[in-house]
Amino acid sequence: MARVSYTRMADMTAADLALVNADGDEDAKELPDRLMKAVADLERFQGPLQVTRLEHSLQSATRALRAGKDDEYVAAALLHDIGDALAPHSHGEMVAAVLRPFVSERICWIVEKHGLFQAYYYAHLMGEDRNARDKYAGHPWYDDCVEFCEHFDQNCFDPAYDSLPLESFRPLIEAVFRQPRPAGRPAG
Repeated sequence: MARVSYTRMADMTAADLALVNADGDEDAKELPDRLMKAVADLERFQGPLQVTRLEHSLQSATRALRAGKDDEYVAAALLHDIGDALAPHSHGEMVAAVLRPFVSERICWIVEKHGLFQAYYYAHLMGEDRNARDKYAGHPWYDDCVEFCEHFDQNCFDPAYDSLPLESFRPLIEAVFRQPRPAGRPAG
């Protein structure tokens, strides 16, 4: 493999940049595979839950698909917790950053905020404010995030649910993450 000539970016040439960009383009083609692996790796996380984090994600995506949600939404449902291991206190923000070049700002916002909105179901059990999400009341996507948490997250811990297998989502992930959206993508 050809190597760049610089050891400091300040010394980069146009030929170096072309090399780096070509390598980045090749690497980007593997993103769907890396995302599928990140979801599969959730199999290792269960703790006291009745299902693994993988099964939780499969239930979320399966429910979204069966509810007729679009591909971006289903992809987000599948991926929404892949950041749990690396960013347990900010996984929504981490996953939103992964999604941002490929999906609408609405979907990113839902994923970014879902941790706070999900706390509605348990915060009061820890003496915290279950309505902390209401600081976003009036936001155009507030109700969308409430819906995501109610129908595609908090109810996805059921060992008897008939989830689709992970591989059934591969074509959808490949389609959504084929290439970034144009910079002027729609907000909703």
